[in-house]
Amino acid sequence: MMFHPFHIRLTLEYCITFRVHKPGHTSFIQLTQLSAYRQMGWENLTSISEFYLLGIFEQPEQQEVLFGLFLSMYLVTVAGNLLIILAIIADAHLHTPMYFFLANLSLVDACFMSTTVPKMLANIWIQNQVISYAGCLSQLYFFMLFVMLEAFLLAVMAYDRYVAICHPLHYIMVMSPGLCILLVSASWIMNALHSLLHTLLMNSLSFCAEHKIPHFFCDINPLLSLSCTDPFVNELAIFTIGGLAGLVCVLCLIISYTHIFSTILKIPSTQGKQKAFSTCSSHLSVVSLFFGTSFCVYFSPPSTRSAQKGTVASVMYTVVTPVMNPFIYSLRNRDIKSSLRKLIWVKKIHSPL
Repeated sequence: MMFHPFHIRLTLEYCITFRVHKPGHTSFIQLTQLSAYRQMGWENLTSISEFYLLGIFEQPEQQEVLFGLFLSMYLVTVAGNLLIILAIIADAHLHTPMYFFLANLSLVDACFMSTTVPKMLANIWIQNQVISYAGCLSQLYFFMLFVMLEAFLLAVMAYDRYVAICHPLHYIMVMSPGLCILLVSASWIMNALHSLLHTLLMNSLSFCAEHKIPHFFCDINPLLSLSCTDPFVNELAIFTIGGLAGLVCVLCLIISYTHIFSTILKIPSTQGKQKAFSTCSSHLSVVSLFFGTSFCVYFSPPSTRSAQKGTVASVMYTVVTPVMNPFIYSLRNRDIKSSLRKLIWVKKIHSPL
């Protein structure tokens, strides 16, 4: 009969308590043995100093293909998002609330991908899947920070589009610089505290001897599955605090776009409808891509969920979405394309021959 390590620990605790409070039922030697067993049980549960990231595929030939693919996607993502940020900073015409939020979203996308992909590339390059315990928790913290920041910024941008389309005459007054800075700052602070809470709760857990993570980064669900202690508090925090944060973002998106579509349908001319819709089409594409892939990972039925499917789905919103965002916003936005042309043209003029 096999026992879960969590039950073994409880049994050891009960034996020690019973023997101490019933001295007539044991000898000093038996008590010493029980204490040694208790210490061994605690060491087996808490002595984990590293994890193994199993990655996406195990075959060596597939690892080489993955390294080239993910390296190119990472470089494109970082370069594309940095170009958007530089274009917004350099062009005074883009110093508006919409592009202020877009610059922050581009920064989050670059940091979001930098949290997971470089470690995976390093593991493939040096043929070592080890990640330290502290490194795993750090990766978990920053991953949760940036993934929630992405959701919050997309919700804030939806509110910005709602004001611009539904209340255009009051846009400048409502979306003041102070409100924009407040919304972005509040998003950073709240999500930093939210990620810290989940990281501290994860640090309070004990892990079994089996510490292989069937993933390419330290995500919260694979780590909870390796815990030998009861993760009830962690799961409660995920479903209450994390669920509430996600629900607020989704409701903000739904309510904003409900009013936006209602306003667009009331515009009499077809050209006016197309112009109004074009101002939010890029944002709507990014929202669909990000939330669609995220829901596939965290809200799929347990009966259809597997480690391989979860890993592949995670690639979609942790790698593919940040890669697509610069293309979506640059190719479908005339102002960004014009600013990028100016930025590249100025560099060509001032570059030495």
